[in-house]
Amino acid sequence: MGEAQQSDPALAVIIDHVLPSHEAICAAAAALEVEITAIAKRHDLSRRLMTIPGIGPVVALSFLALIENTERFPKTANVGAFVGLTPRRYQSGEVDYSGRISKRGDAAMRRLLYEVASTLINRVKRYSPLKSWAVRLAARRGFKKAAVATARKLAVLMLTLWKTGEEFHWTKEATT
Repeated sequence: MGEAQQSDPALAVIIDHVLPSHEAICAAAAALEVEITAIAKRHDLSRRLMTIPGIGPVVALSFLALIENTERFPKTANVGAFVGLTPRRYQSGEVDYSGRISKRGDAAMRRLLYEVASTLINRVKRYSPLKSWAVRLAARRGFKKAAVATARKLAVLMLTLWKTGEEFHWTKEATT
């Protein structure tokens, strides 16, 4: 029993009840992660999407579930608008400017793509033209704008790889 538990019996009761629940939730989350990873590795398309830097099993399977049918997108660039990662337009009279992103579409997928883009810019060590483009953009326009643009580019890249049946090439120029 810790010093805090000895001095406050209410704290001891809370810890005694919360700690087993926390351990059970962590164990269930770990088992779920193993199961999701196994499903993603068995699925050929999700394995191909996971060749893109930063894309893991959760993002690949979420993208496949969201898009379902690639025929809905005659142009792969349309997937950025579908997810809500394109700039909003404001037009009135002589005023015409691009604002922040539209935030239309699936918010969870948008968050996942933004997280992947942030990981690509900050954590991925291996060189790719996609990473160098994102890092240059972050230096020029700021991290948040670069992360949103990279997230949009990742969505377009994933749809392109889905349609063409190719894998991501680390040393080639990104096919977007």
